[in-house]
Amino acid sequence: MKITNSALRAALFAVAASGLAVSANSQMMHSKSVMVGGAAMLPTRNIVENAANSKDHTTLVAAVKAAGLVPTLSGPGPFTVFAPTNAAFDKLPAGTVDSLVKPENKDTLTKILTYHVVSGSMDSKAIAAAIKAGHGTATLTTVQGEPLSAKMMGKKLMLTDAKGGMSTVTIADVYQSNGVIHVIDTVLMP
Repeated sequence: MKITNSALRAALFAVAASGLAVSANSQMMHSKSVMVGGAAMLPTRNIVENAANSKDHTTLVAAVKAAGLVPTLSGPGPFTVFAPTNAAFDKLPAGTVDSLVKPENKDTLTKILTYHVVSGSMDSKAIAAAIKAGHGTATLTTVQGEPLSAKMMGKKLMLTDAKGGMSTVTIADVYQSNGVIHVIDTVLMP
């Protein structure tokens, strides 16, 4: 069978087009916005820009500002952020948040907040793969430096902090221009 130049060009074009379609589908999958705190989390915005629009994350945004982490979390990343809601912060003992955002407690606040961040972009599929590879538990190294454990309990992704506290991922895979956010229901403690 003889292959002509035009047939070869047509075949190469078809292969290239199918590759573009796969790439476009992958981009479209990550370009969908997710509603968090009554606002669309746009994948074209960075972590701070999106979190600032969520009415469920006003405490987190205030804490990020108080810790001076806005430039970092607005940077290129990529980052995986386990983002506690206002209700998660409300679970802390009375006065804890007010105390942490004081200038003299900036180091402690920074330590707590960076314990919620993992370098790289780990969506739920990547975390699930790490859990599978770890025979039921994945150990994630936080930017703060201490480990965070992840495991599945039924269909829920659970995180266990260094103090043994547990948090549930309530909204997974909120894609950002510089990473991914997973909304959690409890503040993690290093």
